[in-house]
This record gives sequence, C-alpha cells and structure tokens, in this order.
Amino acid sequence: MKSKTGAVFLSGLISGTLDILAAIFFYAIVFQKTTAIKILQSIASGVFKKEAYTGGAQMTWYGLGFHFIIAILFAWFYFTIYPYLPFLKKNALLSGIIYGIFVWIVMNLIVLPIVFPLLPEKHFDFPLILSVLILIFCIGFPIAFIARKYYISIR
Repeated sequence: MKSKTGAVFLSGLISGTLDILAAIFFYAIVFQKTTAIKILQSIASGVFKKEAYTGGAQMTWYGLGFHFIIAILFAWFYFTIYPYLPFLKKNALLSGIIYGIFVWIVMNLIVLPIVFPLLPEKHFDFPLILSVLILIFCIGFPIAFIARKYYISIR
C-alpha cells in the first residue's frame, strides 16, 4: 500500500464491515433482540432522530453510510497518532486491544450520551463485554494491523 489515504480507507472499510456484520450477527441473529434494518436505522437516528425509524429504506442506507464514516474516522485517527506513539509500533495485537477499548470508551461514554441523552445506565455484564470484544476484534485489530503494514512499507 503506497497511499496513506488508501490504507486509511481500506482499514475503515474492513473494520466497518466486520463491526456491522458482528452487530447484526450477535444482536439480530443470535440474540434476536432486533433486526439488521433496526440496527442501521438506529445509527441513522443519531442524525435524523425518530424519523430514521419511519423513513424507509433510505434511512437504512443513511445508517450504513454513517457507520462507515465513523469507522473511517477512527481509522484516520489511528493512522494520525501512530507515528507519534511509539507503543503502538511495538505490538499490533496489544495496540488493537487498546484501540478497540478506546473506541468503545469514545462511542459509549462520549458520543452516544451526547447524541442520545436518555440512554440506559451501563452495567458490567455480558452485553458490555461483548460490545467491547466486538470493537477490539472488528475495529482495533484490523486498523492496528493495516496501519502497521502501511508504516512498515513506507520505511
């Protein structure tokens, strides 16, 4: 990969795809708590509020688009800080774990409470652990390993 923009975009697309597929697999298929469409409408509701649930297929596509924008932004941020934080270069596996946890903290303790002020209280339980693990495996690892490969290739 010669282009940093291409590497950021690729890692955002891969991590975004893995993350949304994991969310759909666990929450819609395994636990049957929701549907894939409702997951994507929920993402769209961050911008469109209640209209996201009545806006039809268009809102589902908006949700998917917003999801990938967020994933690409997290990839961009990692690629931006990577050269300045030596510990990220030492171990991509550990860096992926740390970054997945960081993404969970940013999304669940900063972004979501701002966008949705009436969220239920968080408890240290299986759903919380699962959500952290999804972000580690689907966001943290792909971004960390792709960034490492990119930065090694430009030395």
